Amino acid sequence: MTISIQGQFAPGFERVAEAFAAAFAGQPTMGAGLAVRVAGERVVNLWAGIADERTGAPWQETTASVVFSCTKGLASILAARLVQEGRLDYEAPVARYWPEFAAAGKGEVLVKHLLSHKAGLSAPDVDATLDDILDWQTMVSRLAAQAPIWPLGSGHAYHALTHGWLAGELIRRVAGQSVGAYFADTIAAPLSVAAWIGLPARERGRVAHLQVDPGLRDLWATEAAKPLDGPVNWTYRAMTLGRALPAELVTPEGGFNDPRVQAAEIPGAGGIATADALASIWSATVTETDGVRLLDPATRALATAVQSEGPPVFPEPPPHARWGMGFQLDSEARRYLTSRSFGHDGAGGQVTFADPDARLGFAFVTNWMIGPGDLRATRIIDALRGVL
Repeated sequence: MTISIQGQFAPGFERVAEAFAAAFAGQPTMGAGLAVRVAGERVVNLWAGIADERTGAPWQETTASVVFSCTKGLASILAARLVQEGRLDYEAPVARYWPEFAAAGKGEVLVKHLLSHKAGLSAPDVDATLDDILDWQTMVSRLAAQAPIWPLGSGHAYHALTHGWLAGELIRRVAGQSVGAYFADTIAAPLSVAAWIGLPARERGRVAHLQVDPGLRDLWATEAAKPLDGPVNWTYRAMTLGRALPAELVTPEGGFNDPRVQAAEIPGAGGIATADALASIWSATVTETDGVRLLDPATRALATAVQSEGPPVFPEPPPHARWGMGFQLDSEARRYLTSRSFGHDGAGGQVTFADPDARLGFAFVTNWMIGPGDLRATRIIDALRGVL
């Protein structure tokens, strides 16, 4: 099957386009978008494949997709903006802004701990239901009341979904708006981009239908078969919040294919955007883009200083990720363009980042979800590195 690539790329970026085309090999119903900006200018804006395998609808320039944990990167930009404006301090206790958070011995947890996966709240200690995760106040109240799973200062572990409610409530308390509204006003509207944390009903028709590669579905099923009551499975509990989401995170009509989930503000995983929108946002963190500059160099340096790295509290095989103030930093676990790149990837193959030296914003989004060993975005980034 020969894939028909749509869109444009600047002269010299042919190898990037070729790597994008190669990503579709063996995936006949995959859809994806790729966008790159350099010095604020579009140099790659490509799309191809199938947006909805149920109808055969093609992926179009306006197709948006759930970007999973890339949403954490967007929330981290919002937090950094509040720091830049002097309204939030990374070194301050979370309870300064969110007094209820001090419960159960969390009074010493600082904003930087919360953002860098050190707060000890990587999963709820009570199973959540779907109705629970659709209710903002339920989730943030539970997390505020919960005791840490591990003592402060003893390590970190990835807060797969809870990070979004923790960072989001902090943002809400400081900004006076929900995280989705603040994102719309501060980032999406100024840049005029198609990106949301909480999808408006009017945009539902543009969202790609998610599909899961059999290998990833088997991996999720293996994790789901483990008992929920042991520390060995805190990672799985972090992903599903107990039983709130299907073991696979995505089913044909459920999980993040569910319109109710897409409409909710779930800033740990529920963002929806086009590739071009995300590349524009990340570009604006390092260079003026369409008249917008989101972060100044001093704030960016604070936000991307290493906070967490190495083995997490709950043992996982290497390689291990590195984290700044919510930003995923370049590491062996997620190789970006250079050692100074920062961004966030997402479940199934989504990758978004910025690079300050190249003044670059990058986004690859796809509805065909692949698990460990997925090299689609990595090979595209390798090709990009070779042409810059």
